[in-house]
Amino acid sequence: MLRMVLSRSVTVVAVCMVVACGSPTARPADRPAAETMGATGSATATASPAVPATGGPGYSATLSARLVTTDSLPPGFAVEIATVMPTDAGEQPSGVDGSCSDSMLPLLSATRLTGTPSAMAAATVSHDAGPAGLWVANEVLRTYADDGARRAMTDLRAFIDRCPTATSSRSGHRYRYATAPGPRLGDDSVHVSCGVASSSGTSRCDSILVRIGTALVVVQEQFNEPGGESSLTQLAEAALHRYQTTGP
Repeated sequence: MLRMVLSRSVTVVAVCMVVACGSPTARPADRPAAETMGATGSATATASPAVPATGGPGYSATLSARLVTTDSLPPGFAVEIATVMPTDAGEQPSGVDGSCSDSMLPLLSATRLTGTPSAMAAATVSHDAGPAGLWVANEVLRTYADDGARRAMTDLRAFIDRCPTATSSRSGHRYRYATAPGPRLGDDSVHVSCGVASSSGTSRCDSILVRIGTALVVVQEQFNEPGGESSLTQLAEAALHRYQTTGP
């Protein structure tokens, strides 16, 4: 089960949509800016937030209303909806040199995907795990006007087959990737095992991607301490259930 450690306030320190963003207790201090991008914000209560009416390019209030809510999760969790969406890679990713290095890190971690979604929604889900630190994950919903969801998952699997390891030239951190056994959800699903080794230890950045029709539901750990895989699986199940029960 998800860890049920309760706290009077849960603080979300960042809405992080990329490979190198995560819990302040686990985030390597020397992580370079090139490995990160996102929007900041805070949530001090566990009530589900109101859906912002407007946001940046690609933001969809309608799709944001289908994100997981605190009602779908055990007590003590906080959800914060993002209004600044990550930029995906398009059909022909630019700035990617094909080697297993910096430019591939967001694609290997599933922080960025190939293709161009027609709409996106994203949120940070956090839980105060007490002495173990703050457990943080992201949920990202993407819808496509064509077969982009299927192609994005095919490309992700191919990237990981080609680059099971990658090293950041800026920070020196070494990333390991694999497609791991995971829950069979939706029309297709994949569990991306992601670990990063740095001078401060090892942290997890696993993802679960679920395709349902022309949409993708993605949940991703944000550099938590090892051992949160079951929490990620339950978050994926809750996110998928919420998406399927709140729309056509």
